[in-house]
Amino acid sequence: MKAKKGDWVQIHEEVLKPHERTANIPEDTKKVPVEMWVKGFLNHDAEIGDIVEITTLTGRVVKGELVEVNPTYTYGFGEFVPEVLQIGIKLRNILKEGDGRE
Repeated sequence: MKAKKGDWVQIHEEVLKPHERTANIPEDTKKVPVEMWVKGFLNHDAEIGDIVEITTLTGRVVKGELVEVNPTYTYGFGEFVPEVLQIGIKLRNILKEGDGRE
């Protein structure tokens, strides 16, 4: 996929390889690299997989592998929990009515 200068993109970079990490971390953590994903505006035309330079919303210029054009947010907060919804309702009532202690 081609991306043009000024497109909103996401890049990826492996900041530290597993063998470059400090010894003072858990064993399972030592086995994986430190990775960075950053979103910003592409500074030149490129294709997915190219090493590119972007400018972030804060004006920082960062280099990495172009992995996505027009990236979306895919995080979530898990499945719906009805009990959590009830907590908000009950709390509003308590705050509105007071808890009876004075």
